[in-house]
Amino acid sequence: MPLNALGRDIPAFIEGYGKVKPYRGAFALQPSGNVVGPRLRVTNADRTDKVLPDLKAAIAASGLKSGMTISFHHHLRNGDYVVNQVIDACAEMGIRDLTLFPTALFGVHKHLIDHIQSGVVARIWGSVNGPIGQIVSAGGLGEPAVLRSHGGRPRAIMCGDVHIDVAFMAAPSCDRYGNMNGVQGPSACGSLGYAFTDCQYADCVVAVTDNLVPYPNAPISINQTCADFVVAVPSIGDPAGIVSGTTKVTRDPLRLLIARYASRLIEASPYFQTGISFQTGAGGIALAVTAFMKDAMLRKGIKGSFGLGGITSYFVDLLREGLVDKLLDVQSFDLGAVRSIAADPRHVEISADMYANPWNRGAAVNMLDVVILGATEVDRDFNVNVNTEADGALLHGIGGHQDTAASAKLTIIAQPLLRGRIPCVTDTVYSVTTPGECVDAVVTEYGITVNPRRADLVEACRGIRDVPVISMDELADKARRMSGPMDPVETTDRIVGVIEWRDGTVIDVVRQLKKK
Repeated sequence: MPLNALGRDIPAFIEGYGKVKPYRGAFALQPSGNVVGPRLRVTNADRTDKVLPDLKAAIAASGLKSGMTISFHHHLRNGDYVVNQVIDACAEMGIRDLTLFPTALFGVHKHLIDHIQSGVVARIWGSVNGPIGQIVSAGGLGEPAVLRSHGGRPRAIMCGDVHIDVAFMAAPSCDRYGNMNGVQGPSACGSLGYAFTDCQYADCVVAVTDNLVPYPNAPISINQTCADFVVAVPSIGDPAGIVSGTTKVTRDPLRLLIARYASRLIEASPYFQTGISFQTGAGGIALAVTAFMKDAMLRKGIKGSFGLGGITSYFVDLLREGLVDKLLDVQSFDLGAVRSIAADPRHVEISADMYANPWNRGAAVNMLDVVILGATEVDRDFNVNVNTEADGALLHGIGGHQDTAASAKLTIIAQPLLRGRIPCVTDTVYSVTTPGECVDAVVTEYGITVNPRRADLVEACRGIRDVPVISMDELADKARRMSGPMDPVETTDRIVGVIEWRDGTVIDVVRQLKKK
């Protein structure tokens, strides 16, 4: 088998995926050619109402047939009802062999397992969390799941790697001509950032709403020029499902210590100055870092420029208190953020393309000073795994991990050294999601570990009092001593998951787990 630039064994051709472009380096591949486009459409003045009676009527009108590709967005996260409703309707209409191209699937989509087993769903090109990830890991999906980052997904659409036949958009508010927003209605989810590119490039767009309002709907996030049909359903989802356990500040003393260490590293870095921009995500440690940074900014009179990415109430508080000027929101992570983006013009909705696409004229992640990220594993070369657990199960998506790590001036992985007796720092990660060349520091409860590539940070850490600095080899050795020997993951040769780097090259693959 050929090796990619990280030394991972990747076949030149993967059944169900195709010819492989091996990962060559974080910025090695340059684009060529042109942006693709959707099919031309015409809607004259004799058609001023796009509403159809139900989902089956919209599916029939869209021309959706067996073997086609359909897309969804996940802003309602574990509260989404639209994916299941659409696939149920497809199954009842005899449509099979579909490729699902969601931004992510959650536990609420466990319902799809029956449709995978019956052949209605043949492929999934998107993040597979929870039960769908489990069935993929066990070999229950006919072809490999393909995982892309939040920036890699719009890149794949715009360069033609993926063509969407029909996009189904969960629209919390929509008028009869297809103007949508995510900030009004009983299922308001805030930003619709992941859906913008789908609506621009799909051959057909079906807006699914539970809040049909008079024309013109306002504010407009996705406008009528992108929508072909509108369907009203009793409910598109439960906004309470947006919030998960990972969107709350940790109360665990060990994790709070890690957050404090990470905050101290940021303070010591050259980026902690007026105008600093940052993304901290929604994990418990990351949110605690946000709280510590707030204290440090108040203490030192530092005012930031913008917060980016998935936005939480903690970021909204920074905006309201004048500690950042703007929020750029691709995904509202809780109901406080939903209310904020609806009311505050400084809280700005952005597309996934603007957020993180590596092949446009400049993504927002390029303007990022600091990002705090998590991991399931980090290895001695600072390579990061966020997709698989220690048992090899494919249970998590990439999110914006690759995009922000590659682009931010300071990328910090904050995590405990062990989870239970499972080491989070290892000799070699089971799956590579983000290459070590994009990671600047790892922070654990044992202190700060700086990538030797960043000699400036090594020097900056010398000025941090009361925070240990530990080398990666020392950290990995400590983890090994504490965890003891680990049983190797047993897999078959069959590839069940393909992890793409944000430029479309393959950075790693995931193999089917052996039955125990």
